[in-house]
Amino acid sequence: MFTLTHLFAQIPADTAQHPHTVQFNGFIDAYYSFDFNRPPNHEGSAPFIYNYKRNNEFSVNIALLSASYSGDKIRAKIGLQAGTYAQYNYASELPLMQHIYEANAGIKILKNMWLDAGIFASHIGNEAAASLTNPTLTRSIMAENTPYYQTGVKLTYDAGKKWLFSALLLNGWQNIQETPNNNNKPLCTQILFRPNATTEINYSTFVGNEKPDSAKQWRYFNHFYFTSHFSKRLYLSTAFDYGIQQKQNNPLHYDKWFGTSVILKYKFTRKFSTSLRGEYYSDPGQVIVSTNLPYGTQVLGSSLNLDFSPYPSSLIRIEGKFYDAQNKIFLTQTGYTNQAFIMTVDFVVSF
Repeated sequence: MFTLTHLFAQIPADTAQHPHTVQFNGFIDAYYSFDFNRPPNHEGSAPFIYNYKRNNEFSVNIALLSASYSGDKIRAKIGLQAGTYAQYNYASELPLMQHIYEANAGIKILKNMWLDAGIFASHIGNEAAASLTNPTLTRSIMAENTPYYQTGVKLTYDAGKKWLFSALLLNGWQNIQETPNNNNKPLCTQILFRPNATTEINYSTFVGNEKPDSAKQWRYFNHFYFTSHFSKRLYLSTAFDYGIQQKQNNPLHYDKWFGTSVILKYKFTRKFSTSLRGEYYSDPGQVIVSTNLPYGTQVLGSSLNLDFSPYPSSLIRIEGKFYDAQNKIFLTQTGYTNQAFIMTVDFVVSF
């Protein structure tokens, strides 16, 4: 996913035989969001949103301080965070662990092959938690409901400029600590292909059990995305998810869910750009999105945002998005409805 690249400090190597760099970075993402369903709380009406979730209040999605070390044979990253992103995405973690954005270390074991361990950004998806480079202000439903972070070990082989292969052994879908009474370790893969400098094609998988050992329900998940800068002004991103999970007490049958999104971004000038998103997400069995209602999530969404970058590494963004669901899943003051319209204004600075 996303790594901040702005150099705050660099320590030169003592010798040419042992080059290394140390970088310090910061990121602040402040926002105001208003849900026109006017839900009777400050958490918004949609059950599948975890970023920019606070409604009708000024808040901070992510405040992040990070440091990284890069050497010839070892590397490490650590990031500490606060904000509503951590509040909702890390809700099941221990309070102290909720403030860890990433913490991992790696060693080079062969030429072009690294082994990393710890907490790191997910191998699934192309929409980042830290949003400065995302084409849209808010995330697609797919991105909100696949892992943002993972804990485990990752083996990565860089096969030149075009191919990157990874294999991962993890604690789970999106968790730092293990799920109670679960001793399984999901096995995951990633294949990234860059045919040229402006295009990425990615395929990621997840195979594992997210339930206690005594009630295993195997999950098989596939994620695909394609991104391309067709010109300096035009950018396209398209993604597709498909997963199945064994039904409870019926391992020969599966619940299925899938999602898809298309994002088109156009830069008018160096400072102004706009993005349009269309998406669909279906999880009738409530494998991933729990509505706490008799029916699951089947929703069509669209969004339009305008970005203004007054200075490098800064953005002022405004976005309107509309959801239309098959069932009444959006909370209102008097009950539930099948539609939602949400406006969000955001101010981002990295340093």
